[in-house]
Amino acid sequence: MKACNSCGKCCKTAGNGGLSASPEEIDWWEHYRPDIARYARHGRIWVEPETGEYLAHCPWLQKSADKSHYTCTIYEVRPEDCRHYPVDIAQMISDDCEMLQQRDLVDLKRAQKTLDTLMIDSRPPAGK
Repeated sequence: MKACNSCGKCCKTAGNGGLSASPEEIDWWEHYRPDIARYARHGRIWVEPETGEYLAHCPWLQKSADKSHYTCTIYEVRPEDCRHYPVDIAQMISDDCEMLQQRDLVDLKRAQKTLDTLMIDSRPPAGK
């Protein structure tokens, strides 16, 4: 499995109701980041503020100036759903994740173990 290259494919699929945020996350956004909260309505996230319709993809996904990769403009305060992506290899396959290598597709169990280790290692220490 390769390191993330910020291709943005995962975030491009993070629309049309595919993500959720907890009431606590939405409440925090309402108090501290109303710019984010305006894209939440009735517990749903990434909805068009004027119509309440789901957006096709995350509104916080931004292409780099050189167009080579994407960045998350709310990375530090993104929803838990985003923080825990990817959960499994099937999700990565579905999103056409560029972290996957051919050998990962040949041995899905081994690839899942690698992913699990990566996700555990990327979590902040307890209490942080």
